[in-house]
Amino acid sequence: MEIKKLVKLEAIREQDTLSLIASENYASKEIREVVGSVLMNKYAEGYPNKRYYGGNEVVDKIEQEAIKAAKELFGAEHANVQSYSGTPANLAVYNALLNLGDTVLAMGLAHGGHLSHGHKVSFSSKAYKFVHYGVNSETGLLDYAEIRKMARIFKPKLIVCGATAYSRTINFQEFSKIARATGAYLLADISHIAGLVAAGEHPSPVKYADVVMTTTHKTLRGPRGAIILCKKELAEKIDKAVFPGIQGGPHINTIAGKAICLQDAQTTSFKKYAKQVVKNAKTLASELQKSGLKVCGGGTDNHLLLVDLSNLSITGKEAEATLEQVGIIVNKNMIPGDVRSPLDPSGIRLGTPAITTRGMKEPEIKILAEIIAGVLKNPQNKTVLLEAAKIVKKLCRKFPVPK
Repeated sequence: MEIKKLVKLEAIREQDTLSLIASENYASKEIREVVGSVLMNKYAEGYPNKRYYGGNEVVDKIEQEAIKAAKELFGAEHANVQSYSGTPANLAVYNALLNLGDTVLAMGLAHGGHLSHGHKVSFSSKAYKFVHYGVNSETGLLDYAEIRKMARIFKPKLIVCGATAYSRTINFQEFSKIARATGAYLLADISHIAGLVAAGEHPSPVKYADVVMTTTHKTLRGPRGAIILCKKELAEKIDKAVFPGIQGGPHINTIAGKAICLQDAQTTSFKKYAKQVVKNAKTLASELQKSGLKVCGGGTDNHLLLVDLSNLSITGKEAEATLEQVGIIVNKNMIPGDVRSPLDPSGIRLGTPAITTRGMKEPEIKILAEIIAGVLKNPQNKTVLLEAAKIVKKLCRKFPVPK
């Protein structure tokens, strides 16, 4: 089948389903146009005014615009906008601050961390010695006293804070105190919450962390890529670690998209959007709990929530597949202390960035919560599934994907 036809099919799929995947969103037409523009033709190894090729007078200005927007949006001293994605960006930070074999303290994947935070299948764990902290087994919350204790015992050179499946506010100031007390660098990976941080809906780590990394899609609604923010004294190390440390020529087309999304995130309309994302997530968590479902951590302070399915007769893998049958797209996810495997865990992760971009608010979220609870409790009931699919179809038509 031709690629163009497949692209059209993907557009149809996105329109006809509701994405509750916490890491997905819809980039604007303007961003999609620049990412698919002639800028992809240009090689620009190096940095503005320090390139290895000629003909960079235009793309230098584009990258400088992205750098300026990143620094303004987050109040950072330095910004590198060249990283291809989140994992390479984290590897670049490790490359800048660590020697091979150094110890790193980070959040474990099963408790909400990321693969690049030293999971055994990631290259990061092969290059460095990772020790993992998690959440309290009773509260589902980060235990800063335990993290402080681990830092004193293992004496890491770097502490990583930030998560992909943690629904509560992260205390960056407390992490900074722990890092300073043990002489460690602090890296804040805010890939999931960057849009909320930019809009003032979550505390910022910039004044507390030595380095901040974020992807630019997810809650920022930009292109798939990443940026690294840091203190001035680390600027040269970070830049050299990105290029030529772990990657070659930057994707100028994507950097242009990053510039647009970083500029957009400074607008009043974006701030309203981010506020609604959090409202929607809180409503979803509350409504699911009312229906008898268990939400890890007791609720959410950000854009996502983890649903513990261990008290139901359905696994995370089965829940993902069953919800997709009715047009709701989620991802299976491990829960803290999960005894099942990552490929068929005990939970699902839900997020509100994409459906909020489509214009949904609390009334629609309550409808979705009722559908989700009904499907999860009655996964074999064809009547329930058919009725759910009808309602989802109506919502998709009423709230189309922005063109």
